[in-house]
Amino acid sequence: MGFELDRFEEDVDEELICPICSSVLEDPLQAPQCEHAFCSACIHEWLTRQPTCPVDRSAITPNQLKSVPRILRNLLSRLTISCDNKLHGCLVIVKLDALPSHLQDCEFNPKKPVHCDKGCGLIVPKDEMKDHNCVRELRSTMSQMQQKFADLQTESLEQKIQLTEQKREIQMLKELLRSMRASSSRLREIQTTMETEDMVRWVNSLQPARVTRWGGMISTPDAVLQAVIKRALIESGCPSHVVSELMENAHERKWPNGLNTLETRQLNRRQYENYITKRIPGKHAVVVMSCENQHMPEELMVEPGLVIIFAHGVE
Repeated sequence: MGFELDRFEEDVDEELICPICSSVLEDPLQAPQCEHAFCSACIHEWLTRQPTCPVDRSAITPNQLKSVPRILRNLLSRLTISCDNKLHGCLVIVKLDALPSHLQDCEFNPKKPVHCDKGCGLIVPKDEMKDHNCVRELRSTMSQMQQKFADLQTESLEQKIQLTEQKREIQMLKELLRSMRASSSRLREIQTTMETEDMVRWVNSLQPARVTRWGGMISTPDAVLQAVIKRALIESGCPSHVVSELMENAHERKWPNGLNTLETRQLNRRQYENYITKRIPGKHAVVVMSCENQHMPEELMVEPGLVIIFAHGVE
């Protein structure tokens, strides 16, 4: 649809008026033979009903429409028009070709996108900012993303790329929530709860492990072996905020006092059987998570848990 005539300062030439909507041409297109000009939206809507020129009824198809001559575009661009937001208080008068640029920055535009300054940093229409709630919006967005992620898990292997992208977006949102903890105790509580729930869901998804030879543990795995185990943790669905901490605890230098030397390991060997262990899929390695081993002595556990790699002896 075109621009209303009463928005223009000067009289508008008849050649610049759309025969369909009787307004000043907007994004004009021209008929191929008769060269009558119309608003792009107007003529496309017209042609859905009948394939003829609205002026002289000559045959037209959408594919035959073409751009209007430069001289017509120049005449349109020189017209002066009031801002779309005049009713909201904007008194600016601009050249028609400068209108899109002005509307992007117009302070009176009620739908102008603005960054939330309350903490979340989301982009919100200006007239919706007064009712904007950071926690509600972020939780809603997180819920939507998690639902999409769950739906994608049931789809075919051809959609793996989309699944990876959804994982990345969810992780970005979690990182955003984590970065806001300093400014909101409520968000810190939400973030902690979500991270704990993610970790518990992951732990519950792992198969229980039975260690038959505790003496086969590798207390000082090299960088290559650690990288292999880390990749297996990620592929098993281990939350990203837990992976790095667990891998830090895969070496005896980070093990608790009851495990960090050969001597203490020998002294405590009988207590190992009390560990609740879960197997890292496809590897001779287990995780001993603190959330499942509250019964163990403090000198045999560390938060959030241990990664113990074996040369053999894991079933």
